[in-house]
Parts: sequence; C-alpha cells; structure tokens
Amino acid sequence: MSDPFDDIPFGDEPGTPAATSQARSLRPGQTDSRPAPAAGGIAARAMAARQKQRAPSYLEGLNEEQRRAVETTEGPVLVLAGAGTGKTRVLTTRIAHILSLGLAWPSQILAVTFTNKAAREMKERIGILVGEAVEGMPWLGTFHSIGVKILRRHAELAGLRSDFTILDTDDQIRLIKQVIQAEGLDDKRWAPRTFAQMIDGWKNKGYGPKDIPEGDARAFANGKGRELFQAYQDRLKTLNAVDFGDLLCHPIRIFRDHPDVLEDYHRRFKYILVDEYQDTNTAQYMWLRLLAQRPKARGYVRAGEVCDEA
Repeated sequence: MSDPFDDIPFGDEPGTPAATSQARSLRPGQTDSRPAPAAGGIAARAMAARQKQRAPSYLEGLNEEQRRAVETTEGPVLVLAGAGTGKTRVLTTRIAHILSLGLAWPSQILAVTFTNKAAREMKERIGILVGEAVEGMPWLGTFHSIGVKILRRHAELAGLRSDFTILDTDDQIRLIKQVIQAEGLDDKRWAPRTFAQMIDGWKNKGYGPKDIPEGDARAFANGKGRELFQAYQDRLKTLNAVDFGDLLCHPIRIFRDHPDVLEDYHRRFKYILVDEYQDTNTAQYMWLRLLAQRPKARGYVRAGEVCDEA
C-alpha cells in the first residue's frame, strides 16, 4: 500500500511554497546561503529514510525487467534471458527482497542450483545484499544435497536407516560387477561401467526397475537388464546404501506414496527458486513439480537460460 504522504515534499525541497518564496526573494546572481541539513540531524535522517523507502540499495543497478522479477512476490515467475545477463543476480536479489520484507523466514525458502560452488556463491551474495550471513537457509543447495536432507529425514519410508552411505561412482561399479557375477554373467562382455551408465540414465528419468521400457530392459545381458537393476537396488538396500540417482528417486517415491510427508513440505516452503532451470532432467523436474504444485502455491521462480543453438 502506498504512503498517502509520499508525494508531499519536505519544506526545503524545490516546489514547496517555502522554497519558492525564498527563491523569488533572491536577487540575480545571489546564491542560497541556507545551511544544508546537519549530518545526523532529524531532517537529514528523515530525508535518508525517505530515500531508502523509495528504493532499497539491493535494487540498485537492476534494469526494469529485472526489478519487476525481483519485486513480484506472488505467483510463478520465469526469468528467460541469454547467458551472462544477470539471471542468477535476479534470483539472489529476489531472495534478499523476500527476506527484507519479512515475507518468509530463511528456513521457509527452497533455493536450488546445480553445483556446490554456485550454492556457496548464492549464499554469499544474499548475505551481502541483506547485510548479514545467511546461515539460516538450510534449504539452499544443490538438488542432491537437499535430496540427502529429505531422505535422511524419511529414510525408513525408503527401507533405509538414516545413517545410509552414499556410493561414489567407483563403489557403484564394483557393486554392479558383483551383481553381474552373481547372475553367472561374464563381466568382461557385459561391462559394469556400461550398466552403471544405463542405470544412471534410467534414474535421471525417475525410473525404478519396474518402470523401464521393455526395449531398454532387453538391451543388456541378453534381456536381463530389469532383473539386474532390481538385484542392484536390493543389494543397495541390504548395505544401507544409495547412489546419487537415489537421492532424488527415493524422495519422489516417498512424496507419491506418502501424501502427508509431501504436505509437510508444502507447508514448510513458502517460496521455491531454481537456478539454471533449463538444465533440469526429468527426475529433477518431477521432484520440483511435486514440491511446487500445492494449493495456493506462492513464489515459484524458475531462472532459465536461452541456449545459443535454439
């Protein structure tokens, strides 16, 4: 709501009767000798407060479209622009704007990006904009780092303990090799690394063993792809372990199978912001869609980028 007194100038500003009458009393060539408001005085503080109210410092340097994206705090917003045009700046400034207006606590904002470096830089930028460290933003991070937090909170719903281990690529390949050998297959002919890549591709699409197309299932180990995938997932569960793909696939299934859990996150997150949205794969999109599609959802922002080839 605008201030009804916002357009009323101060007494010593140009355009006021006092200023006009005094200006008329000056003879040609005579300068105004009135002293400027004393630093720290009431007039100086009032003028500074008025200027600050008009435009917060974090909005400085934004063009009209960027500022409109930052100041739109209700409903979905898609920032679509080329590389190097300030999309991430808009996203971080919008978070600072939301926090400065008190529209949400830091813990009520989900902000997702693709690399740990980008997440650190976002947190640093927001801290600079709002004038303090942003340690209270536990849900600012990569898809996988946030997926870990969600999965550890609800591990039992995925048949795991909360202290599960996350396998790296080498450990994953070693485990797949054991699964292939246990099926009596030649791991030289059916390379574990090849099957690891296939599993990664399936999980990037949100597929579990029952979901993969029949053609894909028959493309490895004489048609045993589905069985090997299931054996691999069973072995992971026995070891209380997950791979990187599970960090999104398990939460997706938990959200679908347990609506009460999803509803808790709907209440938790007032704003969802995604950097480099155009790079999301199918599983990441499904994960975001489940979190964002709730009744009266507010502030879902997707920062996108136009590919040069498009």
